Amino acid sequence: MEKYLIKRRLFCCLLLFITACNYKVDNNRNISANQNSISDELNIDEDFKAIAQAKKFVKQGDLILRTGRDFTSDMMRRMSTTDKTYSHCGIASFENDTLFVYHAIGGEWNPDQKLRRDTFEFFCNPYENKGFGIFRYSLSNNEQLKVDSTIQDFYHSGTIFDMQFNLETNDRLYCSEFVYKTIEIATSDRVKISVDTMNSIKFIAVDNLFINAFCKQITRIKFPE
Repeated sequence: MEKYLIKRRLFCCLLLFITACNYKVDNNRNISANQNSISDELNIDEDFKAIAQAKKFVKQGDLILRTGRDFTSDMMRRMSTTDKTYSHCGIASFENDTLFVYHAIGGEWNPDQKLRRDTFEFFCNPYENKGFGIFRYSLSNNEQLKVDSTIQDFYHSGTIFDMQFNLETNDRLYCSEFVYKTIEIATSDRVKISVDTMNSIKFIAVDNLFINAFCKQITRIKFPE
């Protein structure tokens, strides 16, 4: 067990090293924001209009993805092997006429580390994201109901973020693992989502969630830089 934990810590460090080596700070965007604040605010208004328009296409249980602007998001994005567009993910849920996105997140954004429930607008907001996407799994009515109940089970049990990226545990989940296991449970493993391996450690990259025969794209929105 001790050897396994050491190996997993090395795996997490390796991910950080690989992504950090490829990370470049975009100072130009900050300069632009200072020099063109009025223009930027107009762009933000347009971005929120795009979010409102896209919201009309969302259905219960849809996969919602986003591209964060921060370093950690860039790190997670680079873990994908085929499509590196998105850094974070969650599952849509309509409750009392409000569209929420359930998602697993850690760090400074979520001090208690528990599974979050945020409004669609907050999850996709252009202040912190470069864009977002909506994707949909092919699910039966019974599977859709199971997705809903599984989300609620994870949420009300206080599931916390998994900093060890360990697929063997269910009491701790990282973002793509949360979606993966929800779909896996809801479909009794009928919907197949591929698993990647690095340094003999298995993990779910964000692009594994939507690059498969059981998931279709609804829309992709990229905010103007």
